[in-house]
Amino acid sequence: MTSKNLKDPNLAARTNGRNLIAIASGKGGVGKTWLSITLAHALAKTGERVLLFDGDLGLANLDIQLGLMPKHDLGSVISGRLTLNQAVFTFDDGGFDIIAGRSGSGGLANIAPSRLQMLSDDLVLLAAGYDRVVLDLGAGVERTVRQLTHNVGTCFVVATDEPTSLTDAYAFIKLTHMERPTAAIKIIINAANSTREGERTYNTLLKACEGFLKFAPPLMGVVRRDGKVRDTIRAQSPILTRFPNSEAAADVQSIAKKITEN
Repeated sequence: MTSKNLKDPNLAARTNGRNLIAIASGKGGVGKTWLSITLAHALAKTGERVLLFDGDLGLANLDIQLGLMPKHDLGSVISGRLTLNQAVFTFDDGGFDIIAGRSGSGGLANIAPSRLQMLSDDLVLLAAGYDRVVLDLGAGVERTVRQLTHNVGTCFVVATDEPTSLTDAYAFIKLTHMERPTAAIKIIINAANSTREGERTYNTLLKACEGFLKFAPPLMGVVRRDGKVRDTIRAQSPILTRFPNSEAAADVQSIAKKITEN
């Protein structure tokens, strides 16, 4: 994507990261990357200009899930060989842009705080040329993960009904809320047996947040467990392309609709 907006500091100042959505989780294995891809695709289908950013600096895998072999990735940006804008490429099948991480390498996880801050600031400038930017963050509560959330407008915390997922999601919410009390944190329950079961899982997490943090992050949505999700990951194809009428696809599209209507 090329746009004059990418070089317009006035527009960047007005946007100021409000159109950045971070997708986070306390632990791995909750479907965060799949959700990031599907949400970016769903937003693009509404007509928005969307950028999907692989912010998992330790175990980047957006390109793997989509079966892509990008010419450039985030490693080239951090090393100074490319600007962030030069690392952007278009995923034609989904109608959105991507900045890939360096898959198969954990080297970026040890990036210096000052360089990470520069990357975060550059992303805010780049975001001015898009309607929405979705950041697929690494799992956990490490410094690199939390620092990338500092400039985002909204942070979606993804959890499942597994006790370890809820415990780690709570830990992420606690640290993020302590560091940024005004941060817009919302919850997405993934792989729920039903919408009602997902709401029960959310209420468990909500009670912990209200009881210990005096903070009530709202529920953004529930994504039902769907065997077609695994099929699409194996096929390295987006679910909205392969199974657009599946339950999981419909649930993510509902979340995207909420985002665009706000």
